[in-house]
Amino acid sequence: MQKEELWEYTLQPQDNGKKYQDILAHKFHFSRKLLQSLKQGEHAWINGKFTYLTARGQAGDLLSVQLLGEEPPNIPGEQLPLDILFEDDYLLIVNKPPGQVVHPNHRYPTGTLGNAVVGYWQAKETSHRFRPIHRIDRNTSGIVVIAKSRFAHQQLAYQLEHNLIHKHYLGFVQGCVLEDQGKMDQTIALTPGSFIQRTVSPDGLPALTYYQVLYRYPEATLMRFMLSTGRTHQIRVHCQALGHPLLGDDLYGGQLELIQRQALHSYHYAFQHPATGENISIYAPWPKDLIELVSKLKTKTCFFGASP
Repeated sequence: MQKEELWEYTLQPQDNGKKYQDILAHKFHFSRKLLQSLKQGEHAWINGKFTYLTARGQAGDLLSVQLLGEEPPNIPGEQLPLDILFEDDYLLIVNKPPGQVVHPNHRYPTGTLGNAVVGYWQAKETSHRFRPIHRIDRNTSGIVVIAKSRFAHQQLAYQLEHNLIHKHYLGFVQGCVLEDQGKMDQTIALTPGSFIQRTVSPDGLPALTYYQVLYRYPEATLMRFMLSTGRTHQIRVHCQALGHPLLGDDLYGGQLELIQRQALHSYHYAFQHPATGENISIYAPWPKDLIELVSKLKTKTCFFGASP
């Protein structure tokens, strides 16, 4: 086993006498499923010698665990454009263009971000399963974080579940939003009779979106959205409920004159690296259609608010 393929931890005094599996579960949030997979075969060593995870450790011991390594892909690869923002042994972070589905489905079996990512790995002669930490809508552009291993996926899934991943979106909504900042916390449910559309409903799931106005145009407002929950279409539904649907979002009342898709971009993600704990902050450049949208909106004099 190459050293660069190992995750390592030096046991501390508070770890004395504890089982390795308990240290991994309680201190590093290893899932039960991941621990079970590590028990199948030789995947853990203490001071360079194979160990069972049920053994107990002492302060100063060096625990090494095999977390990397190749896996067969779970979807076909295709040679498609890919805008990479960050990559290391654990993560691949890309800037998804509008109009592309994240994962293949019956309606979009090919041409997806997943096909592009697997094709990229195949061209590099490596092999991983496609494990996006989250999904964004087909017509939303921006950041998608992809885990290269089960470990990285479950570590970031833990952060996502405990609101430790900070997700910021930029969006252009119709009309002038008067409040400089605020929150939208209406519960969201599936619209009766629809498999796609969502709606605000007392029977829905809790959803919380914070917003901040960045710039006011005569006919639109540029806003930053911060998600505390991740409901399907959350920002889109909340903007409709606010009375200011996203430009181009005809599913939720948005006008199509200036842009043909919802004017929403996942532009900033901040989280802790799953292996090192380092703070990672990623920004995604705006796509061409949003840059063109700004040009269209600026053809009229702004009457409200300060310059961005």
